[in-house]
Amino acid sequence: MLRLSWSTFRERWQLFIGAIVTVCLGVALVQSSLLILVTAATSGLIEAITLLAVTLGVSTFLAVFIVSSTFAFTVAQRRRDLALLRLVGAGRGQVRRLLLSEALLLGLLGTAAGVPLGLVAMDAQTSLLTSLGFVPPDFAAHWQDWILGASAGVGVGVSLAGVLAASRRAGKVRPLDALRDTGEGARVMTAARWFFGLLFLAGTVALITVASFVGPEGAIPLTINAALTASVALSALSPLVVPFVGRLFGLLLRGSTLGTLAQANLRDGVRRSASTAAPLLVLVALLVGQTGVLASIDKATEHELRRDLAGDLVVTSTGPGAAELASVPGVAVAAERLRVPMTVTTRTVDDGEVETEVEDVDATVVDPAAYAQTYRRAPEAGSLADLHGNTVAVGSGLYPLGAELEAGIGGRTVPLRVVAVLPQTMGGGEEILLPPGVVPGPVASAATSETIVRAEPGADPRDLATAIGARGLGEVSTLDEWITASASRQQDTSSGIMAVVLGLSGLYALIAVINAVVIAAAERRREFAVARVSGLSRGQVVRMALVESWAVTAVGLLLGGVAAAGTLVGIAAATARISGSATVVVPWELLGLTVAGALLVVGGTNVWTTLAATRSRPVSLVGAGE
Repeated sequence: MLRLSWSTFRERWQLFIGAIVTVCLGVALVQSSLLILVTAATSGLIEAITLLAVTLGVSTFLAVFIVSSTFAFTVAQRRRDLALLRLVGAGRGQVRRLLLSEALLLGLLGTAAGVPLGLVAMDAQTSLLTSLGFVPPDFAAHWQDWILGASAGVGVGVSLAGVLAASRRAGKVRPLDALRDTGEGARVMTAARWFFGLLFLAGTVALITVASFVGPEGAIPLTINAALTASVALSALSPLVVPFVGRLFGLLLRGSTLGTLAQANLRDGVRRSASTAAPLLVLVALLVGQTGVLASIDKATEHELRRDLAGDLVVTSTGPGAAELASVPGVAVAAERLRVPMTVTTRTVDDGEVETEVEDVDATVVDPAAYAQTYRRAPEAGSLADLHGNTVAVGSGLYPLGAELEAGIGGRTVPLRVVAVLPQTMGGGEEILLPPGVVPGPVASAATSETIVRAEPGADPRDLATAIGARGLGEVSTLDEWITASASRQQDTSSGIMAVVLGLSGLYALIAVINAVVIAAAERRREFAVARVSGLSRGQVVRMALVESWAVTAVGLLLGGVAAAGTLVGIAAATARISGSATVVVPWELLGLTVAGALLVVGGTNVWTTLAATRSRPVSLVGAGE
């Protein structure tokens, strides 16, 4: 089977080149991300770990998805060849082994090219992380010998996983049905498509529903994962939409010969159209959906800060300075927030064994009375009035009221009792509040301080800012300026994450779309030749194929928009429940660029491949019976 598979590779390499490139990229990105992730984990770079985890998940999903859709289309294009094998004596198991052998070769070739490419990708990815501020300038990932086994496992595993369903279906089709393109061989909406389409659609609805009832730490990954499940669901169900769009284009181009032919091609080439639309669907769902989710969270966080904070100025300095600020004439309240590092040790008993977990956190030292005068929302449980002595207030969902914690602060261990649970916020807010007496003096003196200042009635905040600056008590900004700067920092982090996801999604989609168009055009040479001997010119055939390709692009963009809209509905419900008002940001500029880019890439590739497919004299192709 391996020898026969290799022969197929050599003779029909156009069918496999896109899948090989996809596996190569998948291996390179997974290898690079794993090596950087291991180094980042040992260095405690939390933001880099988060970004790399997203990169790993998206890379693996896109690689499996695109290899699967590409191989399914390839198998469908070769159904006559496979039917002839069955007619000359090959059994169903042999057909499946043939296709799995091809997938094995595909995986090995992709891995062989992906491992050295992974070293280049590691350098590029490290430079990107450095430029985005996720890792320090001197960061360097280290090579690990075990990565070769992991890379081979990814390459071969992605290939076999991608072809498994297609090989099983190819083995079930009766050879005469495949030759005549009837029965099971002509059916596009198979039982597997219905099953997985409805299953993932139900999963998407469940994820969006659950996201509207959990906190922000759960709502964000749930809505992002909803974009992935919606992509799979709508991709599986896309053949249901292709004929509808074909009829719509028929109405728009009524009376046009080329429009009528394009409509007929969409109706007859549903499998081909669905395979081309699938990567576009995923592209729009990921780009628009995830960008919209992160932008909505950023905007909701900014709205929360403006609603919850009460003050006029923010003074940033090092070490405690609230007492000096309070002595400035015109200052009514100076609510200081000192950021200090702390460790929390928790112990759990599992089957009689005590498991200890130590977590590094950033705590905020506040004066409870002043804090309550500048922060409008009350705790979910307990009271900040009890925040004195060895006590702590924690974020929602961290620890229950009354829990006993063991904290490490400034090299000493302090037992703390939870006396208040803070309300949920979209931006996370302060997760740990400590009273001033808990933190040693040297630790407090080295901590960054942000003090919210409220002016007395009648006092001009501008004059107050001038007076504070003249005393050298810190850097002064208005509360609005401070909130805008905080929101900007969060948006920069989100933009960094999305830059990676956008690049990955766009690259994979570009490869998949071009590959699908190239495969389709290579297999339609005789169809184009028949159209030309029937009276169409070469230019008319090219325009007909272009109209058809744009209709397929519209299918992918439409379904991708539906998937993205579902994720935005989920995050809107989450922001409404957590912050009190629904916040949705639709990235219209990105959507417009995606639509224009998709039409340009698909249209340009289609014109190029159609011109190549119509280069030969049509009579020679029709007469040869190709």
